[in-house]
Amino acid sequence: MHPLICRLDDAPEAPFPAVEQALTDPDGLLAVGGDLSPTRFLTAYRNGIFPWFSDGQPILWWSPAQRAVFRTDGVHLPDRLRRRLRNSGWHVRADTAFARVVAGCAAPRAGHAGGTWITAGMRAAYRELHQLGHAHSIEVFDGERLIGGLLGLSFGHVFCGDSMYSAESGASSLALAILARRLRDWGWPLIDAQIPNPHTRRLGVACWSRDDYQAALADLRDLPAEAGSWTQRFGTWPASGLERS
Repeated sequence: MHPLICRLDDAPEAPFPAVEQALTDPDGLLAVGGDLSPTRFLTAYRNGIFPWFSDGQPILWWSPAQRAVFRTDGVHLPDRLRRRLRNSGWHVRADTAFARVVAGCAAPRAGHAGGTWITAGMRAAYRELHQLGHAHSIEVFDGERLIGGLLGLSFGHVFCGDSMYSAESGASSLALAILARRLRDWGWPLIDAQIPNPHTRRLGVACWSRDDYQAALADLRDLPAEAGSWTQRFGTWPASGLERS
């Protein structure tokens, strides 16, 4: 481990170092250790920090120099995909199949070697955060068959997307598009996507500087928002709802 990396105190309330202290190589590595308690988890996300590590590694905490962010009015599905999804008959709900979405996100992906960063410890942490009303699943169903979705955390007027998966092509893109529409309705302006990848770039993700992301986070994280299940608030949205997104 890099000698300049902060080793976190065991107390869940112990503060993180300032994000400006993150390494440039590897980009964004800020701290190691600690635990995955709800207190630590929420403190991290509220300060622009997230865990990312694999089985056999210590808990690693990150704040990269460039942050992947979706504006909730800026999720763009390709026209061909949008037409196919609108005619799919699928529908989207929230917080009705949380454990199954976590399992889907944690499952090995075709074409990806190695394991998953959603370890048993991360799954237990998400379960606790879901029980507290901070972790949410956005779920895509074909009838009553779960075919994809995404997983993330909320606080204030911020949604931090941690992972997504599709058992049917396009399902996670639909989950993201409908989530963006609902958050926009609520006056929430952004979705944190952490690190860009080719899939999120195709959907319209932007790369913000760490300073810009931290400034937006400071404005949004303490706005009033009630923790709890999103099932009723989110509602059930047919894929044809893309017409209005």
